[in-house]
Amino acid sequence: MKKIGLILVMAIVSFSSYAQSSFKEDVDVLQSIYGKSKGDLVKEYMNLSDSQAVAFAKVYDSYEADRKGLGQTKFQLINDYAVNYATLTDEKADELAKGTLRNHIGYEKLYSKTYTQAKKVIGAINAAKFIQLEVYLQTIIRVEILETIPFIGELDKSKVKI
Repeated sequence: MKKIGLILVMAIVSFSSYAQSSFKEDVDVLQSIYGKSKGDLVKEYMNLSDSQAVAFAKVYDSYEADRKGLGQTKFQLINDYAVNYATLTDEKADELAKGTLRNHIGYEKLYSKTYTQAKKVIGAINAAKFIQLEVYLQTIIRVEILETIPFIGELDKSKVKI
């Protein structure tokens, strides 16, 4: 029984630490996968002319500021989940689920807003390229997070009855 308790504590500490240390967050994941900073990946992939790059920089900087805010909220939700995992109530599960759904909607609204702004300065094809890249990168990050944290009740299934 002590072994199971230790496993539970280790798992919770592990994904709680992940949430807290992830403020270098998405950048570290991307650098570990691609060996480049996110800005370098975007610049290389977009391959914009100098004048387009200057115009797009303002849109990109605004996007990144908003995305980082959403990322902070995402990791606060993960940390809250980690802290409450072992004693999760219906009320807390509802709060976390609604917060996560709002966060996902926030990302979708940000993509839409950014696409509209980018289209004005770099055209629809380049704006679509940027959104496609961002959705791809955020999906990779989401997969990394999902592989790190246990599903609700997952640790309970591993308990051995004595």
